[in-house]
Amino acid sequence: MVDGLENVIISLYAKGMTVSDIEEQIREVYKFDISTSTISRITESVSNDVIAWQNRPLEAVYLIVWMDGIVFKVRENSKVINKTIYLAVGLNRDGKKEVLGMWLGKNESSSFWLGVLTDLKARGVEDILITATDNLNGFTQTIKNVFPESQTQICVVHQIRNSARYVVWKDKKEFSKDMKQIYDAPTKQAARASLEDFANKWNSKYPYAVKSWQDNWEELTVFFDFPVEIRKIIYTTNLIENLNGKIRKYTKNKLSFPTDEAVLKSVYLALREATKKWTMPIHNWGLILNQFLTIFEKRVQL
Repeated sequence: MVDGLENVIISLYAKGMTVSDIEEQIREVYKFDISTSTISRITESVSNDVIAWQNRPLEAVYLIVWMDGIVFKVRENSKVINKTIYLAVGLNRDGKKEVLGMWLGKNESSSFWLGVLTDLKARGVEDILITATDNLNGFTQTIKNVFPESQTQICVVHQIRNSARYVVWKDKKEFSKDMKQIYDAPTKQAARASLEDFANKWNSKYPYAVKSWQDNWEELTVFFDFPVEIRKIIYTTNLIENLNGKIRKYTKNKLSFPTDEAVLKSVYLALREATKKWTMPIHNWGLILNQFLTIFEKRVQL
């Protein structure tokens, strides 16, 4: 076989090409005939890499862990159903981002997340300072059960999106501007005052949207306890959403997956491509590390 061809095949597969597309590409570019069954065998070898990666040991402490899910169509018992791959991305003590794992499930539930967090613990994680998540049912309590000292910040961007769903188009601009007063406030006290103004103005028209802010207030406002530089990186799950966008780009040619293993393999390869540039610490790392050391001195040193 042409030298390095296996890597080329795996790279093309990672970018979402089908086995027959890869066969055609190899023939055109390398003037080399390779059967679809050989290509399948080469991509199959990735399954062992996935298992090793999913079970690798992790660091003892992560400063922040972002968690989110991405939905795929997967065939099961001759039906195509939605399944979700959940990702956890950690910020380690060197200021670098790292995908800690991926887990496939049919629906988000407390017991499912308990399994994810228990898996992280079994692989060596002893402490997570801050978790940043979408507003998942019962999730905060589940995190507390496994990592009792962790503080959970619900993603403000998800909250804004979810609240705006209930609002008619002509009110959207004004409604969004009033919400911005809440999360852009300089302190938690000022944010609380803005929430009261927001509730007085909109409660009669959009009670459900207002109530979701009130019900989740404690978890939505954890970021106010931190300096501005840390606030910016925990108040949204943007980082993980950007990663999801790249996974979507690499898997968009696959309308549905034949098996659970196939979707895990594709997402693993997409992650490998998408995180190649994650070699540098995050912006402002020296300053942010100093802030973490000041606030969590003993826990960062664990």
